[in-house]
Amino acid sequence: MAKLTVLAAILLVALLAIASATAHRTTITTTVLEDEENPGQGGQSQRCQQKIQEQQQQLWHCQQYLSQMSPSDLRMYPLPGQQEEHLRPCCQTLENFDEQCVCEAVMHVVRQQLQQGGGWQGEEMQQQVMQKARNLPRKCNLEPQQCQIGAVFV
Repeated sequence: MAKLTVLAAILLVALLAIASATAHRTTITTTVLEDEENPGQGGQSQRCQQKIQEQQQQLWHCQQYLSQMSPSDLRMYPLPGQQEEHLRPCCQTLENFDEQCVCEAVMHVVRQQLQQGGGWQGEEMQQQVMQKARNLPRKCNLEPQQCQIGAVFV
């Protein structure tokens, strides 16, 4: 009986070791959207905003990536080759941001596109673009893997 108990304990330890070795880490960052002139922003947010302003022109590629979809189809099928044309430079730009600032940069791109009229007409299309924006860090192999983006107020 003692041998069976020891064997069960060894088996349990081995299973736990395998489970922890195969687990992967996913980081999710929640971005709370408020007025850009929010006086309660901490130092990190100010650093993020400064970096966003420095990278403003390069973030244009992210805006183009999020905007590209077939106009006749809301399922966001890209026109051949166009998404990758902007995805690589977008990812290269996002790589310049600290992990804590990636989602703020993505949110800035979404907010800017909406303020400019965006071309994302209809709630369904806006929801699909928001989903694409949430997953942009994953497409770029960046942490966090996903941005928690709720409603956008412009």
